[in-house]
Amino acid sequence: MIFNLLEILAPVFIMAGIGFAWTKSGRTLDTNQFTPLIVWIGSPCLIFSALMKSDIGLSALTEIAWVAVGIHLCAAALGLIVLKVLRLPVRAFLPALTLPNTGNMGLSLCLFAFGDVGLALGVAYFTVSALLQFTFGVSVSANRFSWKRAVATPHIYAIAAAVAMLWTDTPVPVWVGNTVSLLGQFTIPMMLLFLGVSLAKLTVGAVGRAILLSVVRIGGGLAIGLGFVWLAGLDGTAAGIVLIQASMPVAVFNYLLAQYYDNSPSEVAGLVVVSTVMSFATLPLLLAVIL
Repeated sequence: MIFNLLEILAPVFIMAGIGFAWTKSGRTLDTNQFTPLIVWIGSPCLIFSALMKSDIGLSALTEIAWVAVGIHLCAAALGLIVLKVLRLPVRAFLPALTLPNTGNMGLSLCLFAFGDVGLALGVAYFTVSALLQFTFGVSVSANRFSWKRAVATPHIYAIAAAVAMLWTDTPVPVWVGNTVSLLGQFTIPMMLLFLGVSLAKLTVGAVGRAILLSVVRIGGGLAIGLGFVWLAGLDGTAAGIVLIQASMPVAVFNYLLAQYYDNSPSEVAGLVVVSTVMSFATLPLLLAVIL
């Protein structure tokens, strides 16, 4: 079991550690330049490629997607209640408590723990989270909703193309499949490197509050995930994927939103760092249970 956990966690920790050490050593890695490549090219290609390569039926992928929708809604409700009780600003912290790191960490763990099948199911979950980041997350942070931003989300079109081709049994031309697959393959390594880079740049603020909200994000997410696994009757790989993704720490994207809209960015940064460190400590136990 220890070696199994090492095989899954070591690549995640090492690659994020490389990004962290690279930045702390004084070298530069411009996330502002490379992040658009990941958002607009890498992750849509990863989504399309993973869905087209998987032998999983559309029904299984759709089930995971709907479960992801339910979990995010419950996480938002839980987060709203906690923030109201603690009298904390909703615009600053609700996206952080609702939208976990299902990309940088989540997809990596799904791949290393469950292989290509796990990656495909993880992509179905991540897609919902990514869509909500660019709609719900931005809307709460900005205190307004933008249809233009919603329809510009590239993941929508990657999903639509993959579903259409799977539904109609249309084969992907080899040259298209190879190109999209190659473009998608750089996404997970780059996301892990940038996770480390981001953690190295962030400054922790309000540690006590960050610890409390991190417990809500990780512990609450896991509890909600367990509830939906039971309600949906999931088991095996599908249950494992849902529990991994539901219990991920706060996504770095939430800090970028807080910084852009000036919603307590230092405190959100602290929440990102503390929840990620907490997740590093709890992940071995979670994986030991679900594997």
